[in-house]
Parts: sequence; structure tokens; C-alpha cells
Amino acid sequence: MEFIKKPMEIENKSMEIIAPYLKDLNLKDEEIKVYSRIIHAAGDVEYAPIIRLHPQAIAAGKEAIKNGCNIFTDVEMVRTGINKRKLASFGGEVFCRVAEPEIIDKAKKEGITRSMAAMRSFGEKINGSIVAIGNAPTALYEVLRMVEQDGIRPALIVGIPVGFVGAADSKAALAKNNFVPYVTVEGTKGGSPIAAAVINAIMYIIDNNRV
Repeated sequence: MEFIKKPMEIENKSMEIIAPYLKDLNLKDEEIKVYSRIIHAAGDVEYAPIIRLHPQAIAAGKEAIKNGCNIFTDVEMVRTGINKRKLASFGGEVFCRVAEPEIIDKAKKEGITRSMAAMRSFGEKINGSIVAIGNAPTALYEVLRMVEQDGIRPALIVGIPVGFVGAADSKAALAKNNFVPYVTVEGTKGGSPIAAAVINAIMYIIDNNRV
């Protein structure tokens, strides 16, 4: 059986297949790259019309990464999906505390989710960083609360939690915020691979060499 075996050839062919679904969306070149990687990660062209990028999202993400920013995630799956060696080449690291005993204990004591407790624990470290949320709407709500009430200012929020309870509403709230650039999608679609794909897309826009 004949099939494509080289990873980059597979990826390039995938992007060719995705391209026609983006041609009528009036996207800039860098936006096409982010959209394409989201769709590629999902294997779902129905993402095309529901992706939402703040006008400054890609520029803000690029600047933060080039400056060596860290990335804070809600779950290990997002952390795992991000190309950490690539991020390290810019000077950044990825952090996730959701499974740490201290966070588990804090969540129980305060009656909140572990992902909320983890985001709270990052506090001012989030300033100038990128927050990537792919699973927990409560984490996104907590980050938005920190932005609005505590004056925390991440460089970019990639907020793409998935599911039927709170996901769509939390993403709508993100898209309405007036403080921080964002990348999100409408509705119930999303997930950790999608959030990680956005981060990787921005890094590959800066430097497409894979490490």
C-alpha cells in the first residue's frame, strides 16, 4: 500500500486540503497559519467559521514568546501538546499545577475546581505571559476574574475549553473582554490539542524550524 510517510509531507498535504475552507474568510497570512493548525489538530474543517482571533492576538503572542515568556496551562494535556523544546529555544517554560497536592488541598478548602486554584496560585506570574486553557471553563472564568478584578495582564489568553457546561459561555466572555488579546472558538468545540496547536502555530510563525 502506498501512503505518505514523511511527517512534513503529511503536514503540507493536510494544509493543502484545509486551504479551500479558508479562502473566503479574508484572512491575513499569519491568521491562515493559526486557523490551519487549529483545523489540522482537530481534523475538523467546521472550525473554520467559528475561530475568533483578537486583532492583536498573533502579534502579542509573537512578541511575548520572542521575549522569553512562560506559558501557564489549565491541564497537563495542554502542557504536553506544546512544543516545549521550541519554547525553550526562546527562553520560556510551560507550567501546570493542577495535579499538585497543594493545589488539590487548596481547591477542597475553598470549594473551587483544581484548575481555578492553580490559576490563582500563579498570580502575578501571569503578567506578560501566555495563558493556554483547553479543558476547564472554570479556569478561563478565573483568569478573566483576575484580569478584571486584580489587574493581572497576560500578553495573550488562548481560551478554548471544550464541553457542554460553561465552555461556550466562558469563551463568549473572553471574546467580550476589553483588556487582553485572545484566541478562542465559539460554542462547545475546543480541547487541549486545539489550545496547544495555537501556541505551536505562533511559535512556528516566528521560526518554522522544528526542534
